[in-house]
Amino acid sequence: MAAQRGGQAGGSRSAVRRLLGLVWRPLAWALVAGVALQLFFVARIALMLVLDPASTTFQRSEAYRLATQSGPMPWKQQWVPYEQISVHLKRAVIASEDALFATHGGVDWNAIERARERNARASERSQRHNRTPRVVGGSTITQQLAKNLFLTGERTLLRKGQELVLALMLESLLSKERLLEIYLNHVEWGAGIFGAEAAAQHYYKKPAARLTPREAARLAVMLPSPKFFERRQNSAYLERRAGTIAARMAGAQLP
Repeated sequence: MAAQRGGQAGGSRSAVRRLLGLVWRPLAWALVAGVALQLFFVARIALMLVLDPASTTFQRSEAYRLATQSGPMPWKQQWVPYEQISVHLKRAVIASEDALFATHGGVDWNAIERARERNARASERSQRHNRTPRVVGGSTITQQLAKNLFLTGERTLLRKGQELVLALMLESLLSKERLLEIYLNHVEWGAGIFGAEAAAQHYYKKPAARLTPREAARLAVMLPSPKFFERRQNSAYLERRAGTIAARMAGAQLP
């Protein structure tokens, strides 16, 4: 009888070990894959110390989308060094997108909390009026760059968490000037229009180095919805908002 109970206990322990093996083995492989992915991101970012990134994940996905929907279209982008981008555009983009860019560590936690509160209020109002809520973000320029460089546009907690990790990596390995240089050379300013030089040539027929404060402010206002404003250059909102940004530019701190 004792031997029978011992055999049953041994069998139970073996079953538990097999079950643990089935559970922990995939978790271990997932952990290894996750660490490998982060090391890959670190290596890619480290290369940006000496090499200008040719394209971003967002650009490649946008090129595919445009090609499948409307066929190949002209791709406008020309890399220019940081010094050849108008100081007015740098100030305008910081004033519009991320006022604390020069001083934060990649993530503005207060801005994220304010965005969360605004989105919660917008959701409540939309439910009362049966409308789709307008979602606002609290992303810094560094977070936007992280998303554009490496990630897809899906809205999930996992993707947002990876964006935060990438933002911290970018801030740890690259200078603020380098971050802003890469951002301004790859950010979207219309369908197939990427970077400050392409935007300046497309909208104002001049190089990015010669943009005026008002022109820079208008370009900065376009950034959250570049395709929308590309078709609405005479928008009253665009003009009003550009005036607001122009007034803030003098106080924008450059890196």
